[in-house]
Amino acid sequence: MAPTFKTYVVGGAVRDALLGLPVKDRDYVVVGATPEQMKATGFVPVGKDFPVFLHPSTHEEYALARTERKTAPGYAGFAFHAAPDVTLEQDLQRRDLTINAIAQDLDGSLIDPCSGQADIKNKVFRHVSPAFAEDPVRILRIARFAARLAEFTIAPETAILMREMVESGEVDALVQERVWQELARGLMELQPSRMFDVLHQCGALKLLIPELDLLITTGSLKIMSMLDAVAQSGASLPMRFSVITYHLPVELVAEELCSRLRLPNDVKELAVLAAREREAVLRADTMPAVEIVKLLERCDALRKPDRFLDLVTLNELIYQHTHGENKFRPGDVLQHSLKAAKSIDAGKIAALVSVTHPQNPAQHIALAVHEARVQAVQTQLDDMRANKKMDPMG
Repeated sequence: MAPTFKTYVVGGAVRDALLGLPVKDRDYVVVGATPEQMKATGFVPVGKDFPVFLHPSTHEEYALARTERKTAPGYAGFAFHAAPDVTLEQDLQRRDLTINAIAQDLDGSLIDPCSGQADIKNKVFRHVSPAFAEDPVRILRIARFAARLAEFTIAPETAILMREMVESGEVDALVQERVWQELARGLMELQPSRMFDVLHQCGALKLLIPELDLLITTGSLKIMSMLDAVAQSGASLPMRFSVITYHLPVELVAEELCSRLRLPNDVKELAVLAAREREAVLRADTMPAVEIVKLLERCDALRKPDRFLDLVTLNELIYQHTHGENKFRPGDVLQHSLKAAKSIDAGKIAALVSVTHPQNPAQHIALAVHEARVQAVQTQLDDMRANKKMDPMG
């Protein structure tokens, strides 16, 4: 690269290094270069809204230093200016939080015009400038950072600004796909309850997920502590989101919440199952074999066993958190019942039934397979009950 160019590591990589956290990705800002000069040195352009390039060898992202100004509501309503005369300090001033507005020269020295190091030391989220209010995604980002850096607090002036953004209607311009993108990342942190607490406190949650906001406001259910407990077990994203929907009416989950947030299919499917089947799963250890098989079939457990086992595990984690008990007998029953039902060779049964009922065999096949599964599950239940009687600890 020409000697007139200056390259700096910026953003999350610098922040995480100062926090002693693993650095996953490095982003760079280039000061004093034009797009043509970048391409001439082998960089590959990839940016649509502003000049971003991939390094020809490492494929890391290098963005030209830029400024921005608000042109329309929402997070996409910005015009960017990238030119060789844009300084590093100007580029850092457009960033959201002081802890994200620190740059590192290639010699290791830090450039910190917004006092981000002090805020890292004091564990404070503080906005860089009033321009923070121009981008509603920044509310989601602070909430997500709160889930990751649970010991940090939000500066009072930043909290006030966030509430003002909500009251002014800026959050209304958020695109749902971007909302889910940020929520999903926050849900995968160790303490996702902090994300929702931040959104609740500033009023954004009432607009984004009013159903959850109401549950938090009433305090009737310990949703947030339950969510953290599930998260700390290493649960998947669908399982974590399903904690939120667990106590909601299934119609509300299926027809309103999931469609409003435009959830991925795997998240939506488990959320709907969790809301619809929670009572059935919790009483599975007292259900007859025929009801257990109906539950397996309703959940499509034979075709999607992993999803069904996630449903069982979710209920187990919630039960343990709510009751303080480690033993979850419905889980044992359902896992063994699923194994028994899967042992039935549906193809073999279909071949036999097609011979005995050549006219319209489909209905007879379905019934025969169902009955065989019920019998297999009944045998499994009998064995489990016999073993329980023999077990002095049962």
